[in-house]
Amino acid sequence: MAIVQDIFNPAPAVGYPGMVANGETSNRISRTVEDAAGIAFGKAAFRGSGDHGVTATPAAGTFMGIVMADHGLAVVPGGPAADIVPQYREAGLLNEGQIWVTAGSNTTDGAAVYVTSGFVFTATSSGNTAIPAVFDDTVSSGALVRLRVRRS
Repeated sequence: MAIVQDIFNPAPAVGYPGMVANGETSNRISRTVEDAAGIAFGKAAFRGSGDHGVTATPAAGTFMGIVMADHGLAVVPGGPAADIVPQYREAGLLNEGQIWVTAGSNTTDGAAVYVTSGFVFTATSSGNTAIPAVFDDTVSSGALVRLRVRRS
């Protein structure tokens, strides 16, 4: 006798950090991660010090894109977590289009996006780095939110 699953989550997750949100026109590039700790999926990447390199450290005018989830990365013992692009690996970056991230503050639909020195997306401009994106949802801090990234 076959067992059939008959219990389903009535509210499945809408997405996860680094997941491209839809099939709209988008632009994707790749760059080499310079940070020893790597860069997590769904985090902002900025121009690094080397040619073709990126870092998670925010700097005005150097935004390169949001790190897209890559489930093809092999997890190795003693290496970074499964949701991080390790140092010296190529990270896929979305620099135009819609992508899921985690909100670091309460957000409103259409609000400008800033990145804190702690690598968090916020709607607060004071002391933070602006990126060419807007929040596409109204959510509370810690919730998943879609960013609409515009090429700068």
